[in-house]
Amino acid sequence: MLKIVFLFLMAGGLPVAIAMAGASLIYLFWTQSSPPFVVIHRMVSGIDSFPLLAVPFFILAGNLMNNAGITNRIYNFALALVGWLKGGLGHVNVLGSVIFAGMSGTAIADAAGLGTIEIKAMKDHGYSTEFAVGVTAASATLGPIIPPSLPFVIYGMMANVSVGALFLAGILPGALMAILMMLTVAYYAHKNGWGADVKFDWARLMKALGELAVVIGWPLALWLLVEKAGFPPQVTVFAGLILLFAADKWFNFQAVLPIMTPVLLVGGMTTGLFTPTEGAIAACVWSMVLGLAWYKTLSWKMFVKVCLDTVETTATVLFIVAAASIFGWMLTATGVTAAISEWVLAFTKEPWMFLLLANLLMLFVGCFLEPTAAITILVPILVPICQKLGIDLVHFGLVMVLNLMIGLLHPPMGMVLFVLARVAKLSVERTTVAILPWLVPLLGSLIIITYYPKLVLWLPRQFF
Repeated sequence: MLKIVFLFLMAGGLPVAIAMAGASLIYLFWTQSSPPFVVIHRMVSGIDSFPLLAVPFFILAGNLMNNAGITNRIYNFALALVGWLKGGLGHVNVLGSVIFAGMSGTAIADAAGLGTIEIKAMKDHGYSTEFAVGVTAASATLGPIIPPSLPFVIYGMMANVSVGALFLAGILPGALMAILMMLTVAYYAHKNGWGADVKFDWARLMKALGELAVVIGWPLALWLLVEKAGFPPQVTVFAGLILLFAADKWFNFQAVLPIMTPVLLVGGMTTGLFTPTEGAIAACVWSMVLGLAWYKTLSWKMFVKVCLDTVETTATVLFIVAAASIFGWMLTATGVTAAISEWVLAFTKEPWMFLLLANLLMLFVGCFLEPTAAITILVPILVPICQKLGIDLVHFGLVMVLNLMIGLLHPPMGMVLFVLARVAKLSVERTTVAILPWLVPLLGSLIIITYYPKLVLWLPRQFF
């Protein structure tokens, strides 16, 4: 009955969170198995979690970066690095999303923030609107794969998995996805005879490569000083930051400081300087320092508006988590999750077959449910099966999040689809057709990530 009521409420057009909470409440009234206040109690306990404190802070950090003019710096840096290649702005689009993914943590923020600049630039350089929309949509899926990632925080809390391990696990798969997308851009450039979009300039390229060397070399130097030379970690990081800001002022770097956001996050968590929640707070402080004090592109009036937007988004996300908590508890209490587990294990005990079926299910669910709601519903159902089949939960988290990100590109509920349709002033139908060819590199990445877990687990196993 619980599932029937939930589907009936969803079909009636109610938001998914209200449908989940409403179905649970109606079921309790109907069966009188527990007092109705259990719904409120379970919803409150579902969000009474320390790891969930990271959610508002990651949202705030992404909003601050998005509103502080950082996107223009990232775009110009990517343009200097790969804009001279054939199909240059397509490559810029992908590389820009890789960098911006390290700050926003969500696909929608990537599509709305960087996507607006990229689509306009590509149209001005003669690219078709459909191609611009397609590559922007595909590259936006990198947002939640490359750390930090809001879906990883939700999954880690629901599945009792280390968020730091999930963040590390997303780095190599994110790189693989970016490479496959850039190969797709190269294919279209060769097919259509596209040339470069900016003139090759040794000076500009060398400056961009120098910035890249700083991004890679700075954390490596700090690690060597702390781990090998025995310097105090807090003092070393503080001194390193002062030198980094001095170098930025002296050499007038384009994007070194913004790119350091994921470096500081992942480095701090893997070295034990802070937890994921504390890392989210550190990302907010870093964003405020850059926007308010260093670049001075963020006013206090804009900061207040960003905070209000963050409160609104956070309330939506946490309400979904709270409603899904009571719904997931009801599914477990009524034996639905156990029944599904028994049915799946009776059908197959082969991990590869289960992963195939789980991928098909998650791709389907991702077309209809927002990722946060889908994670909170699917984790109680699928994670117990993974545990019985010996599938690593960090690996499965990557598979789940990527499936749900692909779902964001599909009608009827794909939010990235609707955002890009509005940005590009295209109909939803034309936007959908434009995105279809880009499902090839995305699904190819999904297959590799699903059936080659070493790619996902190599980095987490080095540190966790």
